[in-house]
Amino acid sequence: MSRMVLERFPAGGPRGSWPAEEFAIARRDEGVPARVVMDLESDTYLVIVEQRTPEGVRRE
Repeated sequence: MSRMVLERFPAGGPRGSWPAEEFAIARRDEGVPARVVMDLESDTYLVIVEQRTPEGVRRE
């Protein structure tokens, strides 16, 4: 299984604002199984999609 980053959002947004979650919801409404994860090293929220890779192929 590999992950593709669709978009990155800074973690320090205005209080009550959730742009990464809103972006992920919009993608899910389009049928894309997007979800939000936190990248602690870069202090950003990532909207990702997990993808199956063909047998024997490794992607990171």
